[in-house]
Amino acid sequence: MAHDPRVLVLSATYGSGHNQVAHAVSQALVAAGTESACVDHFRTFVHPLFDSVTRALYLAILRAVPGVWGRVYCLSNKLPVHSPLMFGMNRLGERRLASYLAETRSRAVVSVHPTPAGAVSALKAKGFPVFHATVFTDFDVHTQWIYPHVERYCVPSEEVAEGLAARGISKERIAVTGIPIRERFFRRLDGRTLRAKYGLREDQPVALVMAGAHPTLGGLTRVLHVLKSLPVDCQGVFVCGRDRVLAERILRDASPSVRVFGYVEAVEELMALSDVLVTKAGAVTLSEAIAMELPMILYRSLPGQEDANQGYLERAGAALTVRGEEDLGRILIELLTDPALSDKMKANLRRLRRPDPAQAVAREILALTQNDERV
Repeated sequence: MAHDPRVLVLSATYGSGHNQVAHAVSQALVAAGTESACVDHFRTFVHPLFDSVTRALYLAILRAVPGVWGRVYCLSNKLPVHSPLMFGMNRLGERRLASYLAETRSRAVVSVHPTPAGAVSALKAKGFPVFHATVFTDFDVHTQWIYPHVERYCVPSEEVAEGLAARGISKERIAVTGIPIRERFFRRLDGRTLRAKYGLREDQPVALVMAGAHPTLGGLTRVLHVLKSLPVDCQGVFVCGRDRVLAERILRDASPSVRVFGYVEAVEELMALSDVLVTKAGAVTLSEAIAMELPMILYRSLPGQEDANQGYLERAGAALTVRGEEDLGRILIELLTDPALSDKMKANLRRLRRPDPAQAVAREILALTQNDERV
């Protein structure tokens, strides 16, 4: 084809990570001169009601019985994608997706969630003419990401690449790109200037505290209690997302050295002015901190994929994990008073850092479509 290929990026709104990755990839493709559309697979190709109900159920499980989700995650990792015990859940939306692809004449599909990856693979098995790439959104090799009809696996780390190869995926089909995030996290910002902008002191360390799209899962009020009881000076910056009740509660209990925000677009500014990030192990937040070379303390990570993300950062020496408030206080003091420890973690983060993963994924997709004219 003489014109640039149209690339469909399929996402899902279970948490915010998948959508952030999808939009980063789509924007990188557009920047490269390629027409791209970013679509929520469940809402568009399954049903809006199914999307709303399953998202509410997922969040309810994480809040009430997170261990159940951990067991589901582990069990599904033991089931092959063609197992009848999947009950076709990994092919949901296949029929409507086929109609959309035919109508738009999309030349390639990028899946950033396992279910659309399964649906696209099923279509390709029937001879549907489209290139297919998946972008892993966690630092883990999970069976439900691995399908037979995928031309390119874009993965976050060498460790994940080795895990795929061990499961029989040829190395030619694997690209270590990192997890796509917004380009703004790769800019060099002046922390001193930003501290002045946000009314923070230059002579005291800053702990940034956040927990992704659902901050109530991250124990932010407990972190505030720990910060207030520290025997060393430490300023706190809390990001509460769209949870106004949580933001008001923290603001009510906060000391003058604490800043409280709701939803923040310029998270990279808060990371640039901070000395440490206290967060649960959501992969996109971790990837943003890796790009900013910000040492992390991982607290109240959820069972399942966040456990896996946490293990990866721990093994790399790029994050410290705490199990409770007492442990959090002790580790905070160590990190804030030991420059050698902080410097070592920054060096380890530097080794993990990859330059603009979204562009790397876009290059992989364009290479697929430009090097083969079968479609």
